Amino acid sequence: MGAIAAGVNLVAGYPGTPSTEVLETAAKHNDGSIYVEWSTNEKAGMEVAAGAAYSGARSMVTMKQVGLNVASDPLMSLEYIGVKGGMVVMVADDPGPISSQTEQDTRHYAAFAKLPCFDPSSVQEAYDMIQEAFELSERYGTPVFFRPTTRVCHGYASIDIKEPSEYHVNKPDGFKRDTMRWVIFPRLSYANHKKIEARNAKLSEVFSDYKRNFIERYNENNDGVSRGIATHGISYTYTQEALDSCRASFAKKDGDAETEFPDVLKISTPFPFPEELAVKFLTGKKEVLCIEELDPVIERQLIYLCGKYNLNVKIRGKLTHDVNDAGENTIDSVKESIAGFMGWQDMTANPDATGNGDDAAPPQLPVRPPVLCAGCPHRASFYAVKEAMRGKNTIFCGDIGCYTLGNAMPLDMVDTCLCMGAGLGIAQGVGHIEPDKTCFAFVGDSTFFASAITGVVNAVYNKADMILVVLDNSTTAMTGHQPHPGTGHRMMELAANYEKPADDIANVVSIENVLRGIGVAAVETVNPLDHKKSVEIVKKMAGIKGVKAIIFKSPCVVMVKHDKPKAVEKDKCVSCKKCINSIGCPAIILNDGRAFIDASSCTGCGLCAQICPVGAIV
Repeated sequence: MGAIAAGVNLVAGYPGTPSTEVLETAAKHNDGSIYVEWSTNEKAGMEVAAGAAYSGARSMVTMKQVGLNVASDPLMSLEYIGVKGGMVVMVADDPGPISSQTEQDTRHYAAFAKLPCFDPSSVQEAYDMIQEAFELSERYGTPVFFRPTTRVCHGYASIDIKEPSEYHVNKPDGFKRDTMRWVIFPRLSYANHKKIEARNAKLSEVFSDYKRNFIERYNENNDGVSRGIATHGISYTYTQEALDSCRASFAKKDGDAETEFPDVLKISTPFPFPEELAVKFLTGKKEVLCIEELDPVIERQLIYLCGKYNLNVKIRGKLTHDVNDAGENTIDSVKESIAGFMGWQDMTANPDATGNGDDAAPPQLPVRPPVLCAGCPHRASFYAVKEAMRGKNTIFCGDIGCYTLGNAMPLDMVDTCLCMGAGLGIAQGVGHIEPDKTCFAFVGDSTFFASAITGVVNAVYNKADMILVVLDNSTTAMTGHQPHPGTGHRMMELAANYEKPADDIANVVSIENVLRGIGVAAVETVNPLDHKKSVEIVKKMAGIKGVKAIIFKSPCVVMVKHDKPKAVEKDKCVSCKKCINSIGCPAIILNDGRAFIDASSCTGCGLCAQICPVGAIV
């Protein structure tokens, strides 16, 4: 919504929690004047947004932190080239990690790429700050990072927004040919590198006066405060709440007794670091605690400044183990860190002192491990391969998506998982070293387009012997069912007054045709819910040399229900538990020692009925 108010002309990206809803919101509130697309992957999205910014448009590209790795190739060169229109690279980090492979901190990427970075601490600040990010990008001719974390991205709050009449209107003036500006080559890169360093030194001064970087005083008499807290993002919100709670507790406990509270330095632009403001904050302090997610970026900057300006201040944080060095912060963890730093141990040890008023600890939440949905076609696909290859020397290389959950028992069908598209390369590497092993690589349909095609090309070119399994459920299910090149739908369809062209179906990209065009030796498409046929095809493909592909095609069960729920005939059930022990469907449970199907969960896929040895499931 903030990007729309800033007059964004183009939004591109690739879905990835917790960034996904940003592009989707832009699409849903699009009056038709904004071009919005889910790009094939983050690299493509970065380049599309750059082209728009070359033309004077305001553009935004969205992704999660691991997606930035994919987009880093054009990004690193784009910084040397610069942009004409404002360009925001919206990268959502995922402390925890809650839904990611890594706890990668994009603030490092900002310094690595020499790009300004904005780090919002709340929903309101995200709305306001991204508009300021576009302004700064345009003023200095550079892309800028915008780095919200999961708790900001998934926060929910009432905020003040602009009326449409107050929106910035940006009219791109078009691309102007200038090879000395837009064509990257060594001489230009060298000259621009020097300009970038000078610009970032200037931005450090600018950011020291930026209204969202500030020192917050918690004492009536601010002279001689010896301790401080440096923080950022959602951790600033936690710090505020923790200090307010402690202040209330001291007032309740000690009446009018004065207790020294730390000054707080809020950093909203971790790069270029607001050096002048930080030095002002450090001067006169004896100790500073840095509370941040994910890495000790602020902590290291303050240590550097203490050395540079000969300031005798002890900097504490992750490096000194005063703050957890992994995982996300919480209000409780921040309060505990502050209490230890300030010597307020009783603020966490005594429930009455905190003002919570509850003596009993809350009950532990039940463990809810992630699991494939009841009726998910991926379960049927994995089970067909497992049955066909039972007793054989195999490796099953997985990938990022819903199907990563195929690693859980009883399926146990994911031996490796590294990053999107990597399963193809790993299967090839293992196969070249162990030629007697049958190597499988599983990949989803969206991931196939995003990052697996080059792996297939590599396999064909280098004469690998492997089986590619494309789990085609016709959507990007894990991140919320976004379209992709194989669906025939685009985000522009959500725009107001959009009229879908009659020939739009021609834009569907066929996975089978792509594989045949690359030169895959054999390609078969089968519905995985036909268990017998699926097993036959897997066995057939395993007997063929070279690169083979099986496309298991069946729609995501969240989008298309199969049939009426199944049920177990008690008189026929022999309690063999094969339906439970083989596929692990959450809709099948034990009731009085016999299998029982929960009709509210069952989608009627029929896989269990096909594997029941006594035909008890109808």
